[in-house]
Amino acid sequence: MNYSEVISISTKGETDIINITDDVSRIIKSSGIKNGIGCVFVPGATGAITTIEYEPGLLQDLPKALERLFPKGIEYRHEQTWHDGNGHSHIRASMIGPSLTVPIKNGKLILGTWQQIIFLELDVRKRKREIVVQIVGE
Repeated sequence: MNYSEVISISTKGETDIINITDDVSRIIKSSGIKNGIGCVFVPGATGAITTIEYEPGLLQDLPKALERLFPKGIEYRHEQTWHDGNGHSHIRASMIGPSLTVPIKNGKLILGTWQQIIFLELDVRKRKREIVVQIVGE
């Protein structure tokens, strides 16, 4: 059996971190699937899905770490094509990834005690995003 739903969100722009764990859990409950896997996927090249402990310190640490690893102020060849100032956004999104697969057991996500599913906006402007949640199981 499979089930799919979309989560619609509006972001504030670059490094907006949105906890979508409750939305994904709600979709799993609606699906009626008790055991299987859930895939959370964002279409687009400047958004990412991952997990984090959603607490104030890490909400500051993650953007700072991304800036250290993939700084804005260096040359990205993407800028020569589109001139949109988001070459670093594409690289960051590629490194984190657009999806996450999470096991489902007894109708619940299998996550660590402090682990939440997040959407991370990496584009330089605010966006409307649709996140696809696809559940497969029994």
